[in-house]
Amino acid sequence: MPSENFSAGMTQSGRDTLYVFQAMATPCEVRLETLNFTLAEHVARVVETETRRIEQKFSRYRSDSVISRINAAGGAPVEVDTETAMLLDFADQCHRLSDGLFDITSGVLRRIWRFDGSDRVPDAAQVNAVLPQIGWNKVKWQAPFLTLADGMEIDFGGLAKEYAVDRAVALARQITETPTLVNFGGDLCVSGPRADGSRWKVAIESVDRSGNMAAMLELSHGALATSGDARRFLLKDGVRYGHILNPKTGWPIVAAPRSVTVAAATCVEAGMTATMTILQGKNAERFLKREGVKAWCIR
Repeated sequence: MPSENFSAGMTQSGRDTLYVFQAMATPCEVRLETLNFTLAEHVARVVETETRRIEQKFSRYRSDSVISRINAAGGAPVEVDTETAMLLDFADQCHRLSDGLFDITSGVLRRIWRFDGSDRVPDAAQVNAVLPQIGWNKVKWQAPFLTLADGMEIDFGGLAKEYAVDRAVALARQITETPTLVNFGGDLCVSGPRADGSRWKVAIESVDRSGNMAAMLELSHGALATSGDARRFLLKDGVRYGHILNPKTGWPIVAAPRSVTVAAATCVEAGMTATMTILQGKNAERFLKREGVKAWCIR
């Protein structure tokens, strides 16, 4: 359900109405090019309701979520609904396209990795103890049934937020033709260009967390998603450990870019590609060039 004090999150500036709320552990924005407060409020309520539905359904932190039900099955098969099956199919495709580097079973590594900016890096024995519980290839997935080995888990952390952005824009389009931008923590999608045909202006944040812009992008269609280590990292003995982990080794990707922003038709596609680029490490730019991806890479 939307926030209790809904109107407090609504502001108007220039020709836009903006609604801000917090969900999925990130700031969420819905911006419509209109001063029709009633219309903007309706769209914003629908978007927040859908976002909280997705958060509840796919959060690993909620005991009543689909993810928790799957992870608590103890090796028994779990029947999933059509929406969950769609995301599992996408995760399976990403796993194959990335040669196993994009793996939704690798979330168990959060038990030993805490990317809080400290110097608490786990030792090799701790990492090696978790590795047997990782590997999408060990999972039996034949829709609508998913079977995990006992002790394994799945985590939609790399998909759910981007999926929520795409759903939000799709619902906004069903309500109105008013130009709309949905931005969840820097992952965003637009319904189309501005009313006068111009592009939306979107800032890419600097990786040094200074609040400065690294670049200003313009977007008229589709989505942008960013992956990087600006907020989640460890720093020990002058070595920075980014939060994107190699599921095959259990350790952060070596020589990865600090930030990758990708443009794509959907936010899910952009987010997946940004993460896959980081997973290429020193070959990130070569990967982007080979795949013909429109992206901005910061080292």
